[in-house]
Amino acid sequence: MKIQIIGYSGAGKSTLADILKDYYHIPYLYMDSTKFYDDMQEREPQEQAKIVYDFLAANDEWVIDGNYYTIAPERYDLCDEIYFLDYPRLFCLKEAIKRYFKNRHQFRESLGCVESFDFSFLIWILYEGRTKYWRNKHLEHLRKAKVGHHFKKRQELIRYLKEKGIV
Repeated sequence: MKIQIIGYSGAGKSTLADILKDYYHIPYLYMDSTKFYDDMQEREPQEQAKIVYDFLAANDEWVIDGNYYTIAPERYDLCDEIYFLDYPRLFCLKEAIKRYFKNRHQFRESLGCVESFDFSFLIWILYEGRTKYWRNKHLEHLRKAKVGHHFKKRQELIRYLKEKGIV
């Protein structure tokens, strides 16, 4: 099983990745952890791509959480399923704030560094990460998926996971 999870910041991509990796007993990669390290330092795109390509080469099955469409884009063609978490912006903002207060000043594996929340991330969640361009990219990958799952509410995802016996 090869699973790609896409969606907006704060939607719960990493949480879903954790659920699916445990259910299927497969390796996982958080795309944020390929980009960030230490104190929100950013890796160069070539270094990010190497991390992803090394992960793909080392694993026959996987869950990858995160967008970063220009980094190792072949992963979208390789995956068996894509999950698109298409939740409302205020829901995602609320979840990101909850996550920050739960994890502040702590290393978060799915982020690859210490949890943070600043004004630029707020703007990303509410506006920049939700442009028509990004939405079309999500939908384009979903349309091309062998199996695509599009959830517009967290309750839809939970219902689906329960029906499948995953949770």
